[in-house]
Amino acid sequence: MALLTPLFAFLYHLPQVYKWLLKPYYIASLFMSIAFLAIRKTPGICDHLATQREDGNSCDFDWREVEILMFLSAIVMMKNRRAITVEQHLGNIILFSKVANVILFFRLDIRMGLLYLTLCIVFLMICKPPLYMGPEYIKYFSDKTIDDELDKDSRVTWIVEFFANWSPECQSFASVYADLSLKYNCSGLKFGKVDIGRYGEVSKKYKVSTSPLSKQLPSLVLFQGGKEVMRRPQVDKKGRAVSWSFTEENIIREFNLNELYQKSKKLNKTKEDKVTPPPPLPPTPPAPPALSSSK
Repeated sequence: MALLTPLFAFLYHLPQVYKWLLKPYYIASLFMSIAFLAIRKTPGICDHLATQREDGNSCDFDWREVEILMFLSAIVMMKNRRAITVEQHLGNIILFSKVANVILFFRLDIRMGLLYLTLCIVFLMICKPPLYMGPEYIKYFSDKTIDDELDKDSRVTWIVEFFANWSPECQSFASVYADLSLKYNCSGLKFGKVDIGRYGEVSKKYKVSTSPLSKQLPSLVLFQGGKEVMRRPQVDKKGRAVSWSFTEENIIREFNLNELYQKSKKLNKTKEDKVTPPPPLPPTPPAPPALSSSK
């Protein structure tokens, strides 16, 4: 059952997967992920490769290569158990496929390993995963606007995501956060984002570490009356982020979004009643003419 669930999820999202795979980033990543397989199985090339197989067949995997691939496949399956989006599933597969290729190429020939590792570094520097460009009701803050906006109206509740564009976790979470904003945004409950990879002062003030080892990206913080009420992931006394899954269900439950949304709608209705002027009074009918009495 543990294997069938991700399979059914993949088949359900297959049309989206095709759409993403047609983007240049994923096309290049796909070729890099299967590089060792292609070289090991391509006639004319594989004939000149070294092998440890007893039959001397250099166009097939030896037992050590199979062992490495099986081990990294198990790691991918473990990582994907915590993945919440198709992008994260694909990202884990691509990442660990490249790791496997690096190990296999170095084992085959150190020169091929160095060449492949160099290509991976260049690819990482010049190619970034495509950013989410779908619909959303999110306000983007800068270091000069975030404080003013949070303090502008004490009746407004803000949920703010602290993110960095270079973080794969933040990129994968973008579509989930956008969906939440479409479902729950109103004038009393608003969603915001600030790129702390760009605005370092914001990261220091709100104590969100931008280190890739901190596991604090992304961070969701709930503000009421301009004050922080809660955040996920939580940070322990040693400054380490407590592991937390950024699924839509977890966010709705932990942040009480349904309750906040209902309260915000009541607030909106109260504000509208105060702003809406009373209906004009009907015009006063003219007084009837006085009757003259004749003697």
